[in-house]
Amino acid sequence: MSEKTLVGQLLHCIVEQNPAHKNHIDKSRAKLPEGDAADLESYLAFCTAQGHGIEYLAECYNTIVRDTQEEQFYFLKHRRYRCSTYAEVGERVYHNPTYMSKYMYGLAITSFLWPNHNAMHHFFVDNFPEQQGGSYLEVGPGHGYYFLQAAQIGGFDTMTGVDISATSLAQTQAILGHHGYPPGERLKLHELDFLEFEPVERYTMTVMGEVLEHVEQPAAFLTKLRECTVPGGLSYLTTCVNAPAIDHIFLFDRVAVVEEMIEASGYVIEQRLHVPYPTKSVEECERRGLSINVAYYARVPV
Repeated sequence: MSEKTLVGQLLHCIVEQNPAHKNHIDKSRAKLPEGDAADLESYLAFCTAQGHGIEYLAECYNTIVRDTQEEQFYFLKHRRYRCSTYAEVGERVYHNPTYMSKYMYGLAITSFLWPNHNAMHHFFVDNFPEQQGGSYLEVGPGHGYYFLQAAQIGGFDTMTGVDISATSLAQTQAILGHHGYPPGERLKLHELDFLEFEPVERYTMTVMGEVLEHVEQPAAFLTKLRECTVPGGLSYLTTCVNAPAIDHIFLFDRVAVVEEMIEASGYVIEQRLHVPYPTKSVEECERRGLSINVAYYARVPV
């Protein structure tokens, strides 16, 4: 991969800032499919159009790496997340524009450079219903990249996003506008707690990616999402097991706990993806407290 590309420049800067991460970056560079490299190049072009340099974007990515490593050390020692309430992380993360901006840009980049996040990204795109139509709701759009892909693939008549972070909504609005989807009557973004959201309709498709581990009441979020989805409607859901991060507060310790909660909320799971820690089985990860990412397409019964 040429150092002249934005991706090449980013990978060089990441290693320059964080030499200990070189082996991971070398493996990511070798395994990055051509299509993913092109998509990452496009994402970086969007970021630079917003005035962010490659060195800043590398810093964003390395912030995620270092913070996650620190939380992993804590978790392996104590077998619990450092924080367990929203009050402990809200002001430090979601309502801290400087940190949250770095967090979201860095997190988007991990969708390409971390095998577990990349696998979930492909699961989302490869199984997303093309030209779905109808109405779309995404809870916690974050950096907006998944929301953008839903707009490009789904052909929805209306799209709605709900997020508690003003910084996240600004990034979502920016990436949508950059690709020709400006907010308006057909596309609306709301800054509030999803449990306080009052929908004016039920949605054909709903998405809640990487939210459940960030809230104190994941079952309530799932139930509310199901209530916002039309009978027969489809939802995309993700979370993680034994996966510490700076703002993860609800600990799922087994995959079965996640799936039981989804089904108890009124969903029927149609497709599932389990991504255990590299070279380990799901069972070994659960026994040893290693991370597992999980993603689902689930349907609301008619």
